[in-house]
Amino acid sequence: MQHLLRAMVAAFAVILINVSVPASAQQSVQPVLKQIKLTEKQILSFIAAQKDMAAVLEKIQGETTDPLPPKLQAELETVAKKHGFKDFTEYDEVVANITMVMSGIDPQTKTFTEPSVAIKKEIEEVTNDKKMSPQDKKQALEELNEALKSVQPIEFPSNIDLIKKYYDKIDAALQ
Repeated sequence: MQHLLRAMVAAFAVILINVSVPASAQQSVQPVLKQIKLTEKQILSFIAAQKDMAAVLEKIQGETTDPLPPKLQAELETVAKKHGFKDFTEYDEVVANITMVMSGIDPQTKTFTEPSVAIKKEIEEVTNDKKMSPQDKKQALEELNEALKSVQPIEFPSNIDLIKKYYDKIDAALQ
């Protein structure tokens, strides 16, 4: 069950990264996460923005055009600014950094494990999961192995403490 939550968080981050990275940059290069030192204000703004942002992202899931239509991009900008972000790019950076840390936190113990170690553990869990269908297992393993290729170590340990402090609120906002 833990891998499903992580997969959902990772998928959310991928959507946001793909929305903000121009198509030309996506073609041959994996986006490199710009790590930032998170502030408490950014975390609280992120939590507050989730309901509004989810409403816009629902519209995007059906979209197949790249780049996004200007109307949807404008809605993302408006929601980001409404919740105290300079623009959608800043919101996107905050989401990516939160997601990176969240993926390494065990939901029960709230202990942090570096993302690469957490992904390897997740690969092992999925591999040994006898209840998961072969098709779901194959897809999950492909996604996890792809994530392992691009994972970075956490540059700002203070981000871990902030995310732990607000873990339950962040988790609830992402539901």
